[in-house]
Amino acid sequence: MGKPQTSFGKKENEKKRIKKRNDKAERKEERQANSRNGGNLDEMLAYVDEDGNITSTPPDPNKKKEVNLEDIVLGARKQEAEDPADAIHQGTVSFFNGSKGYGFIKDQKTQESIFVHANGLINQIKENDKVTFEVEMGQKGPNAVRVRLAV
Repeated sequence: MGKPQTSFGKKENEKKRIKKRNDKAERKEERQANSRNGGNLDEMLAYVDEDGNITSTPPDPNKKKEVNLEDIVLGARKQEAEDPADAIHQGTVSFFNGSKGYGFIKDQKTQESIFVHANGLINQIKENDKVTFEVEMGQKGPNAVRVRLAV
């Protein structure tokens, strides 16, 4: 039988694999030599100061604040029911296209521009009219409904 042929590339790849394995073993030994087994608990603890920064010094017990568990809110706050009187908004028609049947009303309080469709009108409106309306959430945001001319 003939002698198995090993190419130069195969020998180089084998040398690289062996070198990589030896380097890894050296790094592992170095880590084990430098590690502090069972370091003291005080060195491992971290504290948060009143500004939210992580420090190694414990906080001052005199600055301690008591917090009621009921005051802690997890997630979004529940919305409180609105007064029916607050539901009626006042505003000015900033734009209205009668042929297309839509426009925008600028809320007097929030200065927010609210979409209005012809289906939500009680009276006919035009630009610069003072109106009262209610706001409902539509697919794309707030919509003015039950829009009537202000008296």
